[in-house]
Amino acid sequence: MISRVLSAELAEHAGQRVTIAGWVHRRRRLKSVSFLVVRDRSGLAQVVAPGVVPGEEPGVVPGEETVVRVTGVVTANPQAPGGVELTEPEIEVLAEPTEAPPFDLYRPVVPAALPTILDHAPVALRHPRLRAPLEISATSVAGFRRTLDRLGFTEIHTPKIVASATESGANVFGIDYFGRPAYLAQSPQFYKQAMVGVFERVYEVGPVFRAEPHDTVRHLAQYTSLDAELGFVRDHRDVMAVLREAVAGMVEAVRGQPAVDLLDVTLPEVPAEIPAIHFTEAQRLTGDFEPDLSPEQERWLSEWAVREHGSEFLFVTGYPMAKRPFYTHPDPLREGYSNGFDLLFRGLELVTGGQRLHRYQDYLDALAARGEGIGPYEGYLQAFAHGMPPHGGFALGLERWTARLVGAANIRQATLFPRDLHRLSP
Repeated sequence: MISRVLSAELAEHAGQRVTIAGWVHRRRRLKSVSFLVVRDRSGLAQVVAPGVVPGEEPGVVPGEETVVRVTGVVTANPQAPGGVELTEPEIEVLAEPTEAPPFDLYRPVVPAALPTILDHAPVALRHPRLRAPLEISATSVAGFRRTLDRLGFTEIHTPKIVASATESGANVFGIDYFGRPAYLAQSPQFYKQAMVGVFERVYEVGPVFRAEPHDTVRHLAQYTSLDAELGFVRDHRDVMAVLREAVAGMVEAVRGQPAVDLLDVTLPEVPAEIPAIHFTEAQRLTGDFEPDLSPEQERWLSEWAVREHGSEFLFVTGYPMAKRPFYTHPDPLREGYSNGFDLLFRGLELVTGGQRLHRYQDYLDALAARGEGIGPYEGYLQAFAHGMPPHGGFALGLERWTARLVGAANIRQATLFPRDLHRLSP
């Protein structure tokens, strides 16, 4: 078996004859020599090949996006990627493209509009700058998992087909489940709460679905949610402390990654204690007294946090109970307000969380107050009928996190095959 070397590893093999494999990223033909830049998962490698003279087989120097295996001598060249290149190459074509990509993938910037990129995503995402946000997303998830594992959490995987709407709302995708009505899950909320009674601390990374008819740069019909739930909390502030650790772990995981340098990402500093402001104070500062924060308020408050606290993160706590799900724990000191919070990051709500109700009778009362029966929630309420500790949790939108981190103007630039109001393919 031929032992393959990645492009990023070539400098370690100077003077040796090695084999690389990947796609022809760019081809340049000169009179007596041709240069191939080969792209693999780790980066780019330059191959110096003999020039093609008239009458030679055209396939000797394959074109862009041809899949090749190249064996050659690793030779020092300060002008080549990584300071080395392959000389004396033997080039084997593994697969040839049958059509050109929608734009030149070798150009340093992306010469295409977002609709073109999304319509041709399987090929367009090969461009290093379009791939980079997805690399940062993957590394962020690894940091999230690593942090919560360290804190004693257990990763779980919950159903995405459910019998009732999690948020007591109408914005769900209904499906036919063998002749019975069911829905795509808005969140793993009910299941992760139940699993607090099993593991005490749980988390999940998975898709969630929202049938919200929003056509904005910040909304998706399907996105990836980083959820966590923990038991034996005193109140929502214990949840906020764990969230701070998770976000810090995500930032540290991304730090130093090549994709960060490629996109010139400025990583945030996560304060040892993220500043917090009560919802009523946020209203007073912004002069807007609606029962929820508008996008304009979120941006204003984020700018205020930078000015006043030097922090790109800000907790807004104590949202009105009327704007929170029925399972939210009320603030025992402020009637009408909750032990719930949002985390703002660079002008956008990134995380929603809070303390939950944990007594069975409190759930019966909360549902009755909203005019709902317990029928659709019987499976959910089983856990509370058998004793549950005070607990709380949060949900972080991965695509929003990545988009804000890389400075993307549209969340779709940080989403793999986005699903929104209009897009169901590819």
